[in-house]
Amino acid sequence: MLSHLAASSKLHSLPGALVALAPALLLAFLLAWRSERRLPMLALWLAGCATLYGLKDWLIAHYHWVFLLEHAGTYSLLGASFGLTLRQGETPMISRFASIVHGSLTPALTRYTRAATWAWTAYFGAIAGLSLLLFWLAPVAIWSAFAYLLGIPLLVLMFAGEYAARCYLLPPADRAGPLEAIRAYRQASAEGKAGLP
Repeated sequence: MLSHLAASSKLHSLPGALVALAPALLLAFLLAWRSERRLPMLALWLAGCATLYGLKDWLIAHYHWVFLLEHAGTYSLLGASFGLTLRQGETPMISRFASIVHGSLTPALTRYTRAATWAWTAYFGAIAGLSLLLFWLAPVAIWSAFAYLLGIPLLVLMFAGEYAARCYLLPPADRAGPLEAIRAYRQASAEGKAGLP
């Protein structure tokens, strides 16, 4: 909600710029803190913060570009991550998740997980494309409503649609609910067997 209010505001301000930059700065800080080279990485993080502070006037005037980069960039990276696993010789992303839950995959589950990976790749690509189109062609308030108010409902709809397709297309033995999948992934992660990129 804060991101939507800041992005759609006609009055650009330092708090709006901070809302735009806070997620990336927090993520960068956490990565630096967890790094094996903590001190150099924290120094690099501080240098980045100082650089952003030096650019604060430009950032205050144009922070809606930061929001666009975060939104469209995140969906583009997710689409690329899923899509690259569809190359010949690669294991599709959803197949990787399914193998954590089921172990070996039946032929039907293998076909389904490849198709589901295609569907998620298309979803992420469509959201990124719509984000860019709305940003260029519509008022920022409309783009912001799409990005920050419709984002979660659209994601929930995609999960629900994918789950309904799984229930319709797969036999009961090949189905797993979200809680079962989360438990299996946590267990595999704890054992170091998740094998995801």
